[in-house]
Amino acid sequence: MDIKQYMQNLGEQARKAGREISRAESGKKNQALLKIAEIISNSSDRLIAENAKDLAAAKQSGLDAASLDRLALTPKSIQAMVEGLKQVAALPDPVGEISDLSYRPSGIQVGQMRVPLGVIGIIYESRPNVTIDAAALCLKAGNACILRGGSESIHSNQAIAACISEGLAASGLPTTAVQIVATADRAAVGELITMNQYVDVIVPRGGKSLIERISNNATIPVIKHLDGICHVYIDDKADIDKAIAIAINAKTHRYGVCNAMETLLIAESIAPKILPLLAAQYLEKGVELRGCAKTCSLIPQAIRATEADWHTEYLAPILSIHIVAGIDEAITHINQYSSAHTEAIVTEDYTLARRFLREVDSSSVMVNASTRFADGFEYGLGAEIGISTDKLHARGPVGLKGLTSLKYIVLGDGHIRQ
Repeated sequence: MDIKQYMQNLGEQARKAGREISRAESGKKNQALLKIAEIISNSSDRLIAENAKDLAAAKQSGLDAASLDRLALTPKSIQAMVEGLKQVAALPDPVGEISDLSYRPSGIQVGQMRVPLGVIGIIYESRPNVTIDAAALCLKAGNACILRGGSESIHSNQAIAACISEGLAASGLPTTAVQIVATADRAAVGELITMNQYVDVIVPRGGKSLIERISNNATIPVIKHLDGICHVYIDDKADIDKAIAIAINAKTHRYGVCNAMETLLIAESIAPKILPLLAAQYLEKGVELRGCAKTCSLIPQAIRATEADWHTEYLAPILSIHIVAGIDEAITHINQYSSAHTEAIVTEDYTLARRFLREVDSSSVMVNASTRFADGFEYGLGAEIGISTDKLHARGPVGLKGLTSLKYIVLGDGHIRQ
């Protein structure tokens, strides 16, 4: 296969389809999404069978448990994909939305209109559900997309792509609006991230090495996050029951996800009371604890944390714990070591909560809630194309509006500039 020519063909087809999708009415896009949902639901057995091929190959190649978890398709995860499609279909269409329209002294009206980005290239690993999330959001926002999943999920992605293509065709939309790169050759990624004439933005989803490679080599704007080093700070004015529930959930609900807590911060005055209770539950669940000197003095089973631990996204049953003097030290620690993904405070002090929201510089900041809520589905976006820790162009879970841009519009009635 001539990779360069193959990718150029995908780009040409995507650009052409993108123009058609950008003009599509909301009803037609919604019809396509619902048709795809119906086909996905009816194809559950086939999708699981194709996914089984990927899982078997992944196990044989020695893929770790967290990666296998991300790769697996189950009836529950397939139903979640169906619900995600339905939610995206039910969301207001942002395309064409006009905001801030106002009269100027000259008599013209000036405002902004939300428009599609164009063609979006999405590069991801393991999770085949990303194929459906990405396709749904790109379509609803009026974009074409080129999807390059990991080689470990190639059978799953091709099966999902067939369902998408069938749904688009049945709805009268171009099947090339969503294209899956059919080769596992890494050269295809190199071509995709440099096709400026066809692709408007790149979204990488996967491990740090993948995202670093894309960020360093792309000649196209990238929406990304590298790490999910998320913190929960338990303040001395926290409700103990709330704090325990949140801290346990944030770490142990799922380990191999970017919004799992990796570092727990506890106010010094409350640590002797709450930390042994938390440690008992963590140890029962098989979580390895790594802590500062004060933590180790309270929890004999804890291993002394190193400087590297505060910088590490474990994606595993390992937790760093640091006892701090109070909110000042907690905020300082977070702003020094956080990857700017998600942080939470547990407190009943409204003033401290407001301060935490204001001073912690991350894409999601929470009060009395688990970091596991940092997710497009939970935020009501229907689905997400990824989490952005950049400050431009989108930040946090990237849903429909994050896949559009704004242009200025001017309404006049024969106005000329004097």
